[in-house]
Amino acid sequence: MAYVDGYVIAVPTANKETFIAQAKDFDSFFMDWGAIRVVECWGDEVPDGKQTDFKRAVQANTDETVVFSWIEWPDKATRDAAMAKMHEMMEKDERFDPKKNPPCFDGRRMIFAGFAPVVSLEH
Repeated sequence: MAYVDGYVIAVPTANKETFIAQAKDFDSFFMDWGAIRVVECWGDEVPDGKQTDFKRAVQANTDETVVFSWIEWPDKATRDAAMAKMHEMMEKDERFDPKKNPPCFDGRRMIFAGFAPVVSLEH
């Protein structure tokens, strides 16, 4: 059964093009490791909520844009194997060294989780 990883981050609006370039590079690893699809969505209509909202969830500042992303996997086993590879690469591959390739957002405010789909409608 399919599996989905979901992410929400706050990216400085001025870093949009850098974010897109970094996402294309980084997301290609997930595709190489078995992901079916990777989607990065730049916030366009992100309203303020009364109790909570996306902006508050990631403590977005006024000069930041909320990004909503997901990775679709064929199953949880493929996802788990890919995440293990990613963590291994992060320790050994200089492309993942934040000193050489600083991320364009504050990863400490990223929220993420894995989800098992229960309903899927498609055309």
